[in-house]
Amino acid sequence: MRRILRILGAALAVLVAPPAMTAAFFWLESTGTPEPWAGGTDHDALWLGHAWVDGRRTEADVKAMAVRLRGTGIRDAYVHAGPFEFSGELRPEKYRNAGNFLKWWRAELPQVRVSAWLGQKVDYGLDLGDPASRQRVLDGVRDIVATGFDGVHYNFEPITSGDEGFLDLLTRTRPLLGGGVLSTSTPQIEPLPLMRPAAHAVIGHDKYWLRDYFREVTALVDQVAIMTYDSFLPLGPLYRGHVTRQAVLGLDLVPDGKALLIGAPAYHDHGVPWLDAAESVAAAAEGARLALSGHGARREGFGLALYVDFAATEEDWSEYHRFWHRP
Repeated sequence: MRRILRILGAALAVLVAPPAMTAAFFWLESTGTPEPWAGGTDHDALWLGHAWVDGRRTEADVKAMAVRLRGTGIRDAYVHAGPFEFSGELRPEKYRNAGNFLKWWRAELPQVRVSAWLGQKVDYGLDLGDPASRQRVLDGVRDIVATGFDGVHYNFEPITSGDEGFLDLLTRTRPLLGGGVLSTSTPQIEPLPLMRPAAHAVIGHDKYWLRDYFREVTALVDQVAIMTYDSFLPLGPLYRGHVTRQAVLGLDLVPDGKALLIGAPAYHDHGVPWLDAAESVAAAAEGARLALSGHGARREGFGLALYVDFAATEEDWSEYHRFWHRP
């Protein structure tokens, strides 16, 4: 019996030790005090829901949003205008009110660029490995850009680290934008060795990208927004350390002249109770500031991207101002 207990104890230690060490790492990353200068540089972004372009939102709604955004660092808005069909087609009726929306928006917020936020599920949905599907995606991008958007923001999930179809799509999107901005959401960067295969074994797809692939994607776009939320970490300090790590890696991998945005969770329906308490705009902002402090200097084009307008509360906006925009 003692031998069995020893074996069980050793097996339990093997199972528990890696998560415990990872938690300790994130906890240490969360410690310290950000430098007073570390904060926003007025290069932030906001994801906006589909109602803005399908006819549900009105000119009055745009005016109200303008009141909200004036005096903030928001300089890019990603407006959901899809999704693509599983075939890759983008149906125009999905953004039938885009022309009016863009006219109203530019009258109120000419300093904020508006990109069409486009994507789809790519595990059991759109096949980006299929050249015909990619061509249909590009045809849809060409058409929606013609309505007057300032650029395109891609959000395909889950993209596997090393996916060549996605790289080809980014390369072929650039000529369609006529000088407009090309940006993409990205998964988190593998924070520690072996976390990518471990996570893949549990959830069945890539949660993390390897650094080399993140660098390849960055080379093809103007902006990357790392989706740091849905970390599954149960405590605020652990989540803050996780964001710090993501921002540290991003600052190392994204060259000057490219924008790096850290996704901040302005929503409260994670589906797992502890995440609603652990993840916050404040924790994301503090993590980004700690990373910037360690980087040693302010960085133009480094900001927060708030997800998402229709779920953000007054407290979320207050945390954005207090912990990031004017800390």
